[in-house]
Amino acid sequence: MKRFVAKIAYDGTGYFGFQRQPEPTATVQRALERTIARVTRQQIAILAAGRTDTGVHALGQMIAFDADWNHPESDLLRAINAELPMDIAVQELWKQDGFHPRFDALWRQYVYRIATPTTRNPLLNGRAWQLVGRSMDLGALQAAAALCLGKQDFAAFGTAPQEGSDNTIREVFTSRWDLEANDQGRFYIYRVRATAFLYHMVRRMVGTMAQVGIGKINLVEFEEILLSRDIQRAKVLAPAMGLTLEAVGYPSPLAATSRRPCELTTETELE
Repeated sequence: MKRFVAKIAYDGTGYFGFQRQPEPTATVQRALERTIARVTRQQIAILAAGRTDTGVHALGQMIAFDADWNHPESDLLRAINAELPMDIAVQELWKQDGFHPRFDALWRQYVYRIATPTTRNPLLNGRAWQLVGRSMDLGALQAAAALCLGKQDFAAFGTAPQEGSDNTIREVFTSRWDLEANDQGRFYIYRVRATAFLYHMVRRMVGTMAQVGIGKINLVEFEEILLSRDIQRAKVLAPAMGLTLEAVGYPSPLAATSRRPCELTTETELE
């Protein structure tokens, strides 16, 4: 058996999250396992870097699986993509013994998009949280994001994803907002990179920061919520549709395999 590693992109709109659930619930993991099993004619169990919620998307989800495959990796990539539904696709694939997408990861990075169109835009459905007719204070958003940097307790924004765990301390390396504008309007883009995330952590952070951006609460109140460790005070859970797992980072040696067209183009970020 060989260990295969793959970078996966998917539109999460039609799935009840990544993790496999009992039939007939549609999940990304179930679709991948069924497809890879059909291609390899073997029973497949996937390991993943993390679990995304219902409606959340991914550009850089990392998975691993074991299979007997004696043809080029590029053939396996093409065969899997030919069988997958159109809203899931393998971006890169290679062999790497001993790789574990979750335990080997150094960080995960998410991006969240808020749009502020003057009228509702149907083309943004499933892609951004639309705050129709609202104006946002970018400086206030950036100041709130800066308060989330570093190693601290984020219990106000999420719960531990592992059953029986009460560890809500996480280290955030990147937390910033950017403003982009195009013919569809103005977009406030939030990027956050951390060792790992609590359940619903990014969506509650975004929901609470959005309240700062529209002037409903101020920075002092935002910091009080963060420090309170009281999840009841973070009242706004941003919709899943605006959230994308953008990248997962690993130590450089893990990416330093022989270069082929289907493999990584950088050594530090799997994106």
